[in-house]
Amino acid sequence: MYCPTNVMQPIVHPTQCCVQHHCCKTIVPHIHPSHTQHINHHMYQHMHYYPHTESVATEVTNQHFNCGARPPGPFIGR
Repeated sequence: MYCPTNVMQPIVHPTQCCVQHHCCKTIVPHIHPSHTQHINHHMYQHMHYYPHTESVATEVTNQHFNCGARPPGPFIGR
């Protein structure tokens, strides 16, 4: 007997994003020599734009309890 296989639409879950912060210390030596220079000026006007996006984080917690063999409370039965 032939039984066709049914394929459902996939369930796409939200992308899991993990954030890690890494810090390191860097020493930057600064050397300040002195010099006289004659300069020809050319001006660049830098136009800065600040597009902005937003994201939302939802925190969910779960608790698991081992309740034993019977429910708590007075025993009702028989």
